[in-house]
Amino acid sequence: MKKWITAIFLLLIFPVSVFAKDLTVAVAANLQVLMDELVTTFEKESGSSVDVVIGSSGNLTAQIENGAPFDVFMSADMSYPEVLFKKGLALEKPKVYVYGLLVFWTSKSLDLSRPLGEVLEDPSLKKIALANPKTAPYGRQAVNTMKALNVYLGTRPKLVYAENISQANQFILSGAADGGFTSKSSVVDDSVKDKGRWVEIDASLYEPIAQGAVVLAYAAKHNPRAAEAFYRFLFSESAADIFKKYGYRLPS
Repeated sequence: MKKWITAIFLLLIFPVSVFAKDLTVAVAANLQVLMDELVTTFEKESGSSVDVVIGSSGNLTAQIENGAPFDVFMSADMSYPEVLFKKGLALEKPKVYVYGLLVFWTSKSLDLSRPLGEVLEDPSLKKIALANPKTAPYGRQAVNTMKALNVYLGTRPKLVYAENISQANQFILSGAADGGFTSKSSVVDDSVKDKGRWVEIDASLYEPIAQGAVVLAYAAKHNPRAAEAFYRFLFSESAADIFKKYGYRLPS
């Protein structure tokens, strides 16, 4: 049984080293919906076992900088793994494994055929959830989208900030927010496909969400073979099929 738990809680309560796994992978929250399938496929193909730690890319980076025993980092952008590489905490420069897509998701009876700017300014949309733009790339691109639509200042009082994409999804699904920005992977998952409605956001409104992966320096001393095998797996046809299934665009 895999342990899905936020990075901070895991590190406060259980040191990762107590788990008898071949490697530990730090994973951006937008990937949570597919990690069971990705890890299961890897374990079948490799014979290695994996524990996954979920969190925002910024928080995971801070944990790695403070010595968290993670072997591979799957970020929601390139900037955080690039910082780790420059600090000597990653073995090589990050490589893009997928491009994420941004959507607006709501449980309200809003007319999503209208321009998105009109939807965001709708008086019935009182709270808009998004991941913290300071630590979560999807939240940062949500802000860029609103700025590109010239509605950021008007919608800013409505914004409700979540720790990461997973928590933003919880706000939307629970009704704590009337709608919000999330990853396409979150809304195509079978468990939520009939909950609310969503619209994919024009990619020209935000910067490409290039998600980068790195093997961390910790792995070089503890799990070099398993970490390298998992990293190579991320760029395999088996992984590509899973990423596409969950709404990601592959690098050309």
